[in-house]
Amino acid sequence: MGPTAMTLIFAVTLGAFAWSAHRRWRQLVAARPVEGWSLDVPTVLARLRDVAVYALGQRRMPNYPVAGIAHVLIFAGFCVLLLRTIVLWGRAYDPSFDLFGVLAHGTLLGDGYAWLKDTFAVLVLVGVGVFLWLRLVRRERRMTLSGEGLLILGIIATMMVADLIYDGAARLREARLAGEPVAMHPWEWAGSLTAMLLSGIESDATLRALWASGYWTHATLVLVFLNILPYSKHFHILTSLPNVFTRDREPTRLAPIADLEGKVEREEPVGLRRVSDLTWKHVLDLYTCTECGRCSDNCPAYTTGKKLSPKHLTLALRDHLYETERATFGEGRSGPPAAAREPLATHPPAPAGGYFRSGEPVDLVPGILSPEVVWACTTCRACEEQCPVMISYVDKIVGLRRDLVMMRSEFPGDLARAFKGMETNGNPWNQSAMDRADWTEGLDVPLLSDRPEAPVLYWVGCAASYDDRARRVARATVRLLRKAGVDFAILGPEECCTGDPARRAGNEYLFEMLARQNVETLEGYRVADKTVLTTCPHCFHTLRNEYPDFGGRYRVVHHTAFLADLVESGRLRPERELRERIAYHDSCYLGRYNGVYDPPRAVLQAIAGVELVEVPGASRARGLCCGAGGAQYFMEEQPGEQRVSVRRTTQLIGTGARTLASACPFCATMIGDGLKRLDEPEGVRQLDVAEILLEACEPRADDSASAS
Repeated sequence: MGPTAMTLIFAVTLGAFAWSAHRRWRQLVAARPVEGWSLDVPTVLARLRDVAVYALGQRRMPNYPVAGIAHVLIFAGFCVLLLRTIVLWGRAYDPSFDLFGVLAHGTLLGDGYAWLKDTFAVLVLVGVGVFLWLRLVRRERRMTLSGEGLLILGIIATMMVADLIYDGAARLREARLAGEPVAMHPWEWAGSLTAMLLSGIESDATLRALWASGYWTHATLVLVFLNILPYSKHFHILTSLPNVFTRDREPTRLAPIADLEGKVEREEPVGLRRVSDLTWKHVLDLYTCTECGRCSDNCPAYTTGKKLSPKHLTLALRDHLYETERATFGEGRSGPPAAAREPLATHPPAPAGGYFRSGEPVDLVPGILSPEVVWACTTCRACEEQCPVMISYVDKIVGLRRDLVMMRSEFPGDLARAFKGMETNGNPWNQSAMDRADWTEGLDVPLLSDRPEAPVLYWVGCAASYDDRARRVARATVRLLRKAGVDFAILGPEECCTGDPARRAGNEYLFEMLARQNVETLEGYRVADKTVLTTCPHCFHTLRNEYPDFGGRYRVVHHTAFLADLVESGRLRPERELRERIAYHDSCYLGRYNGVYDPPRAVLQAIAGVELVEVPGASRARGLCCGAGGAQYFMEEQPGEQRVSVRRTTQLIGTGARTLASACPFCATMIGDGLKRLDEPEGVRQLDVAEILLEACEPRADDSASAS
């Protein structure tokens, strides 16, 4: 088959790939280390399980059924045909090479693999056809529509066709040499069909040419394809497995900054200012982006016309990383200089004025990313939930915010009041800490200072302490706890903001101050031995998942889970029938961050007469954010085609529900705002799960009158 030619091809293509891989590896190892990253046996096993489920198992691909299944077919086909490629390379040196007899014809393994190879070669062609349809006919908006994608699809299809022609020509020549007609070999059914299609060719020289062209096309195109990878979005073929293996296994938790005070004083980076501040995991993320657009397709900011597009954010950072290679290492590709900054060019285009290119190291904001991009994020993690290769986005956006807030003091003016309020009064509303328990008037709620033995601490949160709408939820919760005979207490003026808004807005210094203050208070009451009950998913998440970094480890329960247990145990009896069609809105920090989806629904379904409905394609893990997270509640929303709260409220109303249920004080306010902006559709109301349960547990006034 030409050992000299194959050796020369190997030398050229593998040498070129080695140089390209060296350049990418050099940029990876030059990045900052990931603080706290380590490996032990249980962690390695868990990471290998992630690789098996998410990378090899393609778990998230079918979230988009058509494209997802097509990708699964192509991926599986490549895995199966990799062995075929190795066999073909070996045949350049030994025409009878069959992997040392493992894949010999007539053996169970050999025939079984032949059937798999033929089947997946055809399935790969089906997958390629689907993607060509998505790109050329449907022109899927979320995908990057470019010549590169078509080139890669063309290469893949050509490899499959070449393999079938190689087999078909070989089968036909074998049949003619034996003086027999072409027969259907069930183990090589696609090759046999190809032989039948070629049977009209009489010239043996032509058949030999087809056979040789099929061989060399497949054997060579694989190596050409390999060299394209480091310069295209298909680099993920090589990097997706290591990216999934090294992913943050606690993606909902923001890691603290080591020696934060010292770094601030020394003016060392505490966030992301320049491309040199990226960690090696950030760089690996950038290498791995498939440009599928699933992240942006589910982003509440992007889908309502804001400048933030998680996909384009990744592409802008990746392109800047590549284009600063010359400035960093003195060689490689160079982009436009800083003085000639250009808009990021993609197809479809990035949101106007949001993303730029530069070949010189510049501040990422505003040099590469507009500030509007960074401040539009709600940190809802819908992008991360959908990414098939486990790329993180929230940590990068918060890293950019940390630099803007702590090192440059450049942040939206709306946040200044919230920061000041948290620093001076312990709440972003900037109201007196002494008024924190005013919402309890008439309820006789005990303070933990008076009842330190209470087994349940109700962590009220800032919203329920100061916001009139949220106060009604807190009062309903207390009345339910009373009905169930729960022994509880609150901290009152001793409670302080958990710091979630500060942390998500990038003010890590303020967050740590509040966290340490709260942990000190809780430790003083030995709260580790109690149950901490919250009605705010943001408090729930921060106390449960982020306070352990500061020594605070507590059993934290969201009120919907607590109420579901009380109903199941019979301590709460929703005896009154509510004939209502209810749509439940999943809070991002309760659902995507902590996996709490069923308890709120269990409470509602326990009420007689309730018809619980879901937003088609936009509930549970795919539920749209209300627009309040990531400190957005305390900022004016970035300009766009629509407010996020209005988009989500419209979805909920579209179910035909007359009651919109929530389990978060911020979601309640945002959905209520959405109703007002939609002129409050007649008869539609917004209630917390606790308020609905209370209605079912308390008789109407007219019911009481009838009974008497």
